[in-house]
Amino acid sequence: MENFGIGSWLQRRRPKSGSKTALISGNHELSYDQLAARSARLANALRDRGVAKGDRVAYLGENHPAFLETLFACGSLGAVFVPLNTRLAPPEIQFQLQDCGAKALIHADSLGELAARGSAGTAVARLVAVDDSVDGSPDGADGGGLAARGAASGGEQGPTAVEDFEDVLASGADRPIDESVTLDDGAMILYTSGTTGRPKGALLTHGNITWNCINVIVDFDFSSADVALMISPMFHVASLDMGVLPTLLKGGTVVLEPKFNAGRTLELIEKHRATTISGVPTTYQMLCEDPAWETTELGSLNKLTCGGSAVPMRVLEAYEARGLRFSNGYGMTETAPGATTLPAARSREKAGSSGLPQFFTDVRIADFDGHPAAPGTVGEIQIKGPNVIPEYWNRPEATAESYAPGGWFKSGDMGYKDEDGFVFVSDRLKDMIISGGENIYPAEIEQAIAELEAVGSVAVIGVPDEKWGEVPRAVVLLREGAQLTEDQLRTHLDGRLARYKIPKSVVFVDEMPRTASGKIRKAELRARSGQL
Repeated sequence: MENFGIGSWLQRRRPKSGSKTALISGNHELSYDQLAARSARLANALRDRGVAKGDRVAYLGENHPAFLETLFACGSLGAVFVPLNTRLAPPEIQFQLQDCGAKALIHADSLGELAARGSAGTAVARLVAVDDSVDGSPDGADGGGLAARGAASGGEQGPTAVEDFEDVLASGADRPIDESVTLDDGAMILYTSGTTGRPKGALLTHGNITWNCINVIVDFDFSSADVALMISPMFHVASLDMGVLPTLLKGGTVVLEPKFNAGRTLELIEKHRATTISGVPTTYQMLCEDPAWETTELGSLNKLTCGGSAVPMRVLEAYEARGLRFSNGYGMTETAPGATTLPAARSREKAGSSGLPQFFTDVRIADFDGHPAAPGTVGEIQIKGPNVIPEYWNRPEATAESYAPGGWFKSGDMGYKDEDGFVFVSDRLKDMIISGGENIYPAEIEQAIAELEAVGSVAVIGVPDEKWGEVPRAVVLLREGAQLTEDQLRTHLDGRLARYKIPKSVVFVDEMPRTASGKIRKAELRARSGQL
């Protein structure tokens, strides 16, 4: 084969695992044979509609087989796949489509209005709608007639009609495409959160994705017997590249769930004998607080991966009581996304750590002069390896600013290594609070506050102060029915933290602003600090 990228994976996997179930979505299943055949048809159909190597194809929708069929079809063509966050507003969708220059947008039918408004005035020439209703089946090639539902409201350059995904797929020839694709070719563009200005498109190559998957398989010991339950959206790189793609590369089974619900997740773990799930600490907290937690059979689980922040000790203990342990980790979109992994066997011994560098990835701590920092000294976390992106899409200045001499990617995160080489993330550089000349890292305070049983989630931000410049403020969401006062919180921290780190104010809120992956939007909290 001439294609050495991810677009060749299904054809290479087919003779080894053809009849085995690759995907489960609701009551529908697709074998590796079926997934490969459908992706090949879609690739031919897209090529017939003018999509060529290097062109961008966007996807807007929740977890669904069509997402992966589009990804692999693009990979077969050498086209670049651009997953879009379904939580974005139309102008944000429009910016990303304009920025990447997508020629086509495949979207969930339920998001038709968002797709139409977001694609107006862009280079998108075709809209294709996927039936994402409960009964929408990916089993056959017969169309569901979605195109008859109406036309898109595209702008001057926008599309004028919506095609049905199944109709498009059925129109493609039933033969694989073997385009010449190297590991250095672009595979995906994923947009960063854009918490400081416009989001940037991280260009992940086929090599970035492949090496990340190898790291995952090595460090997490994935096998063809794994059943990965995906409860986080695949338009986020952690779900896609740390769960879905390593599982499919090994010939395992992926269970797709479009929305996270704690009770349903527990049902699916038991029903499908899931071996692996991934999420953020809030995800795991909601699972162990669900009424069905104690009665659900969880014995099949052997990989629980968590990112975003350290798992609170009380949540860790709830899982240990059921014989389960976490593998924490650290990474970002630009590292495809894995950088470090904390082995589950050392989760208690190295509590709070994000672990060791992944197998084919190097991680260092650089001081403010750019030199390697001594163990225990906080500096910037920098990453190097074949999983690190080569560039931001159409952002040469941002690309140049993001790399230190020697090819080290500057994460913008602060942290340190202990004497054993384990990485501890202190905080985002931009989240660091400088109070009276002292550097304060909110993550340290948040972890201490999260030990309180009454706390559901917490974020610490810096707020202006006439005397100290800025001081920490704790924004706290209590667990349902729980009570906690500001004095009780401060008393808990007294003796655990230096006095200057203890929040000078505490605000209790009814809800936390979050990203689609569950991370708290600190930028929004800072912007609203005067109203809290």
